[in-house]
Amino acid sequence: MRRRLALAALPLLALAACQQPAPAQAPQPVPASVVFFNADSAALDDQAHDVILQAAAAAKRRPDQPVRVRGFAAPDAGTGAFNKALATARAQQVADHLAEAGVNRGRIRIEPRGAVPYDSFPTESRRVEIVIGG
Repeated sequence: MRRRLALAALPLLALAACQQPAPAQAPQPVPASVVFFNADSAALDDQAHDVILQAAAAAKRRPDQPVRVRGFAAPDAGTGAFNKALATARAQQVADHLAEAGVNRGRIRIEPRGAVPYDSFPTESRRVEIVIGG
């Protein structure tokens, strides 16, 4: 009797062994952190430092994800070359502070975007976005 029960259980054990493991779920995207700047400036204020520290903590929780730092400028800031340089300087400031906060510099990619239009306020364009993953 025991032998029949053991033999009857074999197909179930074999079936269970053949099942594919559930696919690993992709990590949920981290919303972009945004650092705002004054006109014609790449200087960070206290609020910017707080945003960068929070983004650094999120990046350290996902050490396998890249960190993109996108710099922007308002279109009325100056020439295209000036706006590109300003966007680059802003992104570099944020990237440097992320690295100082413990994010591996090799994970950080700077993406200066230059001047972008804004909907309501110039401050919308005077920003750096920190994107983790994706």
